[in-house]
Amino acid sequence: MKKPTLVILAAGMGSRYGGLKQLDSFTEEGDTIIDFSIYDALQAGFGKFVFIIRKSFEAEFKENIGKKLQGRAEVDYVYQELENVPEKYIQPERVKPWGTGHALLMAKEVVKENFAVINGDDFYGKEAFAVMAKALKAMDTASYEFATMAYFLKNTISEHGYVSRGECQVDENQFLTDVTERTHIEKIDGKLMRKDNDGSFVPIDENTVVSMNFWGFTPNIFDFGEGLFKTFLENNQTNLKAEFFIPTIVNEIIKSGKATVQVLKSDSKWFGVTYKEDKKTVEQAIKALKIKGEYPKKLW
Repeated sequence: MKKPTLVILAAGMGSRYGGLKQLDSFTEEGDTIIDFSIYDALQAGFGKFVFIIRKSFEAEFKENIGKKLQGRAEVDYVYQELENVPEKYIQPERVKPWGTGHALLMAKEVVKENFAVINGDDFYGKEAFAVMAKALKAMDTASYEFATMAYFLKNTISEHGYVSRGECQVDENQFLTDVTERTHIEKIDGKLMRKDNDGSFVPIDENTVVSMNFWGFTPNIFDFGEGLFKTFLENNQTNLKAEFFIPTIVNEIIKSGKATVQVLKSDSKWFGVTYKEDKKTVEQAIKALKIKGEYPKKLW
């Protein structure tokens, strides 16, 4: 069985954070959050890493992150740029990236094996990678048997503003039946609320199962996703802020009856940074893990 690949979404602009959080350090040793994902993935048995980045910070990224993998695993870089769409759909005034679904499709030419995809600015934890790697190794590469790592909403909220999460519906056999991208979930007066399509706020249960963009796929996801993206582009030619999300692809492929998505659980603690104010919490959490011995003082 070929070792699975890890695709890391690291092309984000970090507009709410105020900078490139994927390159920011969170320890005295200068570790990024991606460093911990790479470390955990190597321990779990991932054999190849694909970084989705932008050319504007390519040199810095390769120097700070990519070179740590030399001699340890195969590495590829692909680029998510605004112009990486058919020419007729290029929007010169567009500033916002095309979204995580578009980023995923950029990896098609370099990923031919089962793979996981994660955000570059989320800390998922050692056990989460081990559980996902085991699931990927058991998948038939020609199948449409996918997986996702699930978390409870209450454990993924920032105290400093709104977040985006994929709200999941799960059946009694622990398979995903629906996932909806909620682009604005916020704690207001001590209660979790999500913004509806009309802009009004609606309560959302703190124990809602959510996706943190930790997915397990076979290469079959790419062709299906490309077809959906073409439709998306056709329908959003004048919308400069529309984004194409991975949950959109997942939801449509589930509804088509073509794929199943197993919902995986892990005891790993997730944490991440959406806002600059989140940084201190993450720094303290990582420091505690190092003190406990879950990670060596120097990862590399």
